[in-house]
Amino acid sequence: MAARGWTWVVGVGLLLAAGCGGGGPKHGTGTASPTPLRGDPDWAITRPGAPEEIQGYTDRPGVRPGTPVALMVSTTAATFRVRAYRFGAYPDAPAAVIWESAPVAGARQAAPTTDARGTVVAGWRPSLTVPTDGWPPGAYLLRLDAASGGKRWVPLTVESPSVAGRVVLVQAVTSYQAYNTWGGKNLYFGADGSFATRARAVSFDRPYQDEDGAADFFQLEEPLVLFAERAGTPLAYRTSIDLDQDPHALDGAAGVVSEGHDEYWSPAMRATVTAARDTGSNLAFLGANAVYRRIRFESADRVEVNYKVPQEDPLYGKDDAAVTGDWPSPPDADPQSSLTGQAYSCDSRTNSALVVDGSTNWLWAGTGLRDGRQLAGLVGPESDRLDDSGHAPQVTVLGHADVACAAGPARTANATVYTAAGGATVFDAGTENWICALRTDDCPGVPGEVRQAVRVATGNLFKVLRHR
Repeated sequence: MAARGWTWVVGVGLLLAAGCGGGGPKHGTGTASPTPLRGDPDWAITRPGAPEEIQGYTDRPGVRPGTPVALMVSTTAATFRVRAYRFGAYPDAPAAVIWESAPVAGARQAAPTTDARGTVVAGWRPSLTVPTDGWPPGAYLLRLDAASGGKRWVPLTVESPSVAGRVVLVQAVTSYQAYNTWGGKNLYFGADGSFATRARAVSFDRPYQDEDGAADFFQLEEPLVLFAERAGTPLAYRTSIDLDQDPHALDGAAGVVSEGHDEYWSPAMRATVTAARDTGSNLAFLGANAVYRRIRFESADRVEVNYKVPQEDPLYGKDDAAVTGDWPSPPDADPQSSLTGQAYSCDSRTNSALVVDGSTNWLWAGTGLRDGRQLAGLVGPESDRLDDSGHAPQVTVLGHADVACAAGPARTANATVYTAAGGATVFDAGTENWICALRTDDCPGVPGEVRQAVRVATGNLFKVLRHR
């Protein structure tokens, strides 16, 4: 039998139940919440449990509503349940239960394997199939609840059937996976902590280590999702892998938002976003260091490859356009600034103030800010800067900062905007802390009055993004 159906009302967080459902345990028998739907005050994980008590991953990072999701779970508990939480503008809490499974028999699955490139693969068997019939598009976390008390998250994006006329939030799953240390290796270091023993490719067939399995969702995505939904923005949802698989993934979008730390891009991803810009979709890069690492995919997009050192890539000198490394560097260099408007600056030792420039620009309307006003702590931990190499379009500077880099000399960072030839607006915040500043509770080192100014500015930005 099918899961319950839902109708989504954007901006108010109401889901109206229709129909009923059930089914066998292998198909994730579950119940749905009453209407009107409210946030679950007990949504958060307060006891993650022992490392192997429960953990899991899905067979794909994103699906359209109605597409079943295979969920692989390893647990030391006799049984577990799954709750699907959608994050949005709900009363009482930021996350609401959309679906809940019946108890599922638990099993501890096999140890992961590691190949010659350092790619760690869990390779687990499916534990259940999660139905997504009628689920509203959005950012989800599946909560795995072991009968023994431990809990872990598994991210899932439910994609919008159409993006036409909407502002698309793109979940940066390629960057999440690049930094994922589950199994002891990621694209930066191996089990001994050294660069030499790092993985040259990473697999999506494994759980996420950070944020109790949520990857970087709470740091780099949740504040933006909650802000956009509370603002009543007409939203659509995609993952970065969608941009690789489908060159039409953004067709007709009013705006496209690169979230947080969106560093790892394949040539196809970049081509999809560039085409969207050139046909009138507005863009916003609400982080820093976007489009910096060049990747390619293997195994039906379940393996992400980035050698970091191009000469190590077997394709070096044979197919330089597919060689993995950094976009601004040879071979076949193509700096990200031609798309984002800026170049990556550096990782900073400490956060810096963004000094407001161009306070009469639409971005700063209603903030009360004037040129020279310092927005304390807003720039960091990574930042972008103006690119004078000739690759960047002509930009308008909206802010600058003096950054003490963790390595190398101090540099200037910037926030910028430009208008593309086709009329699209492209904004680059130039700092990873922009999304953190959208939080209404706290963002370490960023005072409340600065966060308020950023929220007003982001509201102005979304008004621009939603109009082609």
